[in-house]
Amino acid sequence: MQHKMILDLDTGIDDALAIAYALGSPEIELIGITSEYGNVLTERSVVNSQQILNLLQHPAVPVYQGAGHALNQSDFSVLPISAEIHGQDGVGDIHLQQAVPTGETESAVDFLLTACQQYGSDLTIVATGPMTNLALAIQKDLPTLQKVGQIVIMGGALTVAGNVSPFAEANINQDPEAADLLFKSGLPVTMVGLDVTLRTLFTKADTAEWRAIGTEAAIKYADMVDYYIKAYEVTSPHLQGCALHDPLAVAVAIDPSLVTTFPLNLTTETTGPSRGRTIGDNLRLEDLTTRTQVCVQVDTPRFLNEFKTRIGQLL
Repeated sequence: MQHKMILDLDTGIDDALAIAYALGSPEIELIGITSEYGNVLTERSVVNSQQILNLLQHPAVPVYQGAGHALNQSDFSVLPISAEIHGQDGVGDIHLQQAVPTGETESAVDFLLTACQQYGSDLTIVATGPMTNLALAIQKDLPTLQKVGQIVIMGGALTVAGNVSPFAEANINQDPEAADLLFKSGLPVTMVGLDVTLRTLFTKADTAEWRAIGTEAAIKYADMVDYYIKAYEVTSPHLQGCALHDPLAVAVAIDPSLVTTFPLNLTTETTGPSRGRTIGDNLRLEDLTTRTQVCVQVDTPRFLNEFKTRIGQLL
């Protein structure tokens, strides 16, 4: 039986790769996408997800609109660095064909809760943007959310420096309060942070293989990732490619054996210069139960092979 998966996205380039990885994985059924702010405004995130689904010939997957800003904020504007890395439209300015909206009226938070009620332990939520939608679901109905099988997040950094400050990773930094609420909720969370995602690099030699497939989807994905790699040449020239942040989170949700994890009750620092830092919670070090796992090693060759195979077959 296929497990059910929801992707909670702020759809930029690596989120688009996460969508492709999920759709290319026979073990799971992607039952919906919940959108939010981050790489782009929430409304744009909805459009990007719909256009990517359309490009990949899965236009029927529903997309639900979620949070437009962090818990403690009243609005949101895209950071210049986000536009530089992901393009003005969030997906490398590759001019995707306009998709026909499927007309979801339910909110992202309500969809998350409805799916937890319906599928219980057969449901996995993979969150690759800020943790705001999950935090809002916790605030609204934690007992229902607790029915979920697992939550896998792309965010945080435990053993390496952050990517927006020495302490903070970008997704957590967008809404540290939401991440802290998630880590302290008792929900089963696996943190796929920079500790492992920075070890999964994709290069222009790899995108050339996609381009050679020759389909519209393959060429658009090659263009999109080449844009991403070019941005990395400016922000992280030492990497010689782009990190596969969000698709790794999907891969770990499907096959946890790709990573080595460390059990640790986490907290997110919400004040001072280290705001956004994800670190062990001193107040819960003695707890006998640990519901949070932190990925600290990844089988990079095996993951890259899975990534290329699954997405290559889809394109």
